[in-house]
Amino acid sequence: MKLQSALKLIYPSQCLTCGAAVEDDLSLCGECWRETHFIHGLTCRSCGVPLPGSDRGEDVQCDDCLSIARPWDHGAAAMMYRGKGRDIVLRLKHGDRTDLARPAAHWMARVAPPVTQDTVVVPVPLHWLRQLKRRYNQSALIAKVLAQTLSLTYLPDALYRPRMTEILDGKSRDNRYSTLDGAILPHPKRGGALKGRPVLLIDDVMTSGATLAACTEACMQAGARKVDVLVLARVAKDD
Repeated sequence: MKLQSALKLIYPSQCLTCGAAVEDDLSLCGECWRETHFIHGLTCRSCGVPLPGSDRGEDVQCDDCLSIARPWDHGAAAMMYRGKGRDIVLRLKHGDRTDLARPAAHWMARVAPPVTQDTVVVPVPLHWLRQLKRRYNQSALIAKVLAQTLSLTYLPDALYRPRMTEILDGKSRDNRYSTLDGAILPHPKRGGALKGRPVLLIDDVMTSGATLAACTEACMQAGARKVDVLVLARVAKDD
């Protein structure tokens, strides 16, 4: 304890985003917390976007999910992709802030769909060339911590991308879906571990849902019993 106290004096805890002094490691200061739009209350059962009204424990869906057939069962998100939430995602994804995976996983665990002991945690895969360039898969980093937090089995390579697709940013919803057609598959050697198991699919951001849909279909192709999705941040139409 004395050593920990001494280290705290030398290296005081800092806010994850702005560097201001905070009481605990891996936390946000008050101002950054207010600028991080955590999702709570009534949400869409399929994508996790917040909805108007009070949560009465009933399953409801947003307009998008009423018009688009989602192949997964339940979906949830920890925060909106705006303000400090967007900043956190970009720092984790492109800024080498791999330390953000731990708090991200804990925020996501709070809103995770119900799981059973046989649920496996699967990250959205990156193509190997893209991962080589980025040096890590941010979704896999989050998924590993989340699996530990929820005491679930972590399957980092149950899915893979046989070809590298174009960047989806700026593409329409239809173009996103067509771009990902056949781009994500069960791993030929390790995808069999999904057979008969419920899957919790992990990604950093959900925009149109095209990537998560492609991954869900790959999981079902491998024989998964059902698939739920959980993301750190959700992009909404108004964003």
